[in-house]
Amino acid sequence: MKSEGIAGIEQFASPGKGRGLRVSRAYGVGELLFSCPAYSYVLSVKERGLICEQCFTRKKGLAKCGKCKKAFYCNVNCQKKNWPMHKLECNAMCTFGESWCPSETVRLVARIISRLRDQKERSPSEKLLLLKDMEAHMEDLDNEKREMTEAHIAGLHHFYSKHMDFPDHQALLTLFSQVHCNGFTVEDEELSNLGLAIFPDIALMNHSCCPNVIITYKGVNAEVRAVQEISPGQEIYTSYIDLLYPTEDRIEKLRDVYYFSCDCKECTTKSMDKVKMKVRKLRDKISQKDTRDMVRYARNTMEDFRRAKHEKSPAELLEMCELSIDKMSTVFDDSNVYILHMMYQAMGICLYMENYDGAVRYGEKVMKSYTVLYPAHSLNIASMYMKMGRLYIVLDRKSTGISSLQKALAIMEVVHGKDHIYVKELKQEIRGQ
Repeated sequence: MKSEGIAGIEQFASPGKGRGLRVSRAYGVGELLFSCPAYSYVLSVKERGLICEQCFTRKKGLAKCGKCKKAFYCNVNCQKKNWPMHKLECNAMCTFGESWCPSETVRLVARIISRLRDQKERSPSEKLLLLKDMEAHMEDLDNEKREMTEAHIAGLHHFYSKHMDFPDHQALLTLFSQVHCNGFTVEDEELSNLGLAIFPDIALMNHSCCPNVIITYKGVNAEVRAVQEISPGQEIYTSYIDLLYPTEDRIEKLRDVYYFSCDCKECTTKSMDKVKMKVRKLRDKISQKDTRDMVRYARNTMEDFRRAKHEKSPAELLEMCELSIDKMSTVFDDSNVYILHMMYQAMGICLYMENYDGAVRYGEKVMKSYTVLYPAHSLNIASMYMKMGRLYIVLDRKSTGISSLQKALAIMEVVHGKDHIYVKELKQEIRGQ
């Protein structure tokens, strides 16, 4: 399968990083470098009935599959296009009923296997890199990850064995590992998880905590846009992780999921760590031990909260946030990223509980710090401006709300492009106020 390439983009051997992508011409901020259709993708089960399974369009009045009654489409055309993938699940969902519960990863791998089986030529998603040549890091898997992969394989056999054939066990281990390292969470304009997808050409980009491009989604296509000026010959860097957290946390995340450490300028200089880890100014100086102990408490609390989301009520979760914020505030400033993390969670719970005053109270503190701690063209900042704008309008603070929405729009025009449906919808929303 011969590579056809991408205009303005070339693959090269990046020193110390392996394969990478660089530009062969200059790109300005907001300019589209390239787009890549998903090789394979799945819609999150929680979005069914709200978003088309085929094109990921959010709209009312979607038509459901006449057999399983669980998949929804814009129209007959979308349903027909999606049938080669949906048929893998349709009969199984009817057979298993409420017991049908494979993970998104298992569902995605089933679709990849089906497409690989039928594939005769290089796909539009593989102009630079074939899916089979993506990194798997099999040699880096620890026992916990191997057990997780084996559980995924067991789930694949359990839910799909009656309707499809599988490659051998080693091939499955490799494929699941490739998806683990290279899978992308498709998100909307508010960073809500819509589904999981694989984009081989996008996976060639290396990571930096000072990225010069950003990845956004238009339906089931990934788009790569410049967020800094990029000169000819310069490597393209995206960020694999949330950039809010301090260097130690980012490197730990990169090692755990992607098996490397970052040596970008920010990780080398740690220039933002002092701001991100700001402590309170008290009459009695806070000791390094007190700070270390509170960091340990904060990390444990964040993990405890992640698990508790599936077990506790919204009121219990909000109380958990409030207690942890109170405790961390004895050492940390309100702008400390660990307090911000729990404030963001508290804001989300308040929104869910329709406690809009509480959501604004937390959101304003988060927003103030986000604009300092994130890069200028950040999806996280745009998402917060949008949420806050809508909250202000609900609370009859219309002018403040419109101002916030306009700030979100300015960022979204850069990262999504001026012709994106999210941008058009937000402009219409502003005009309607």
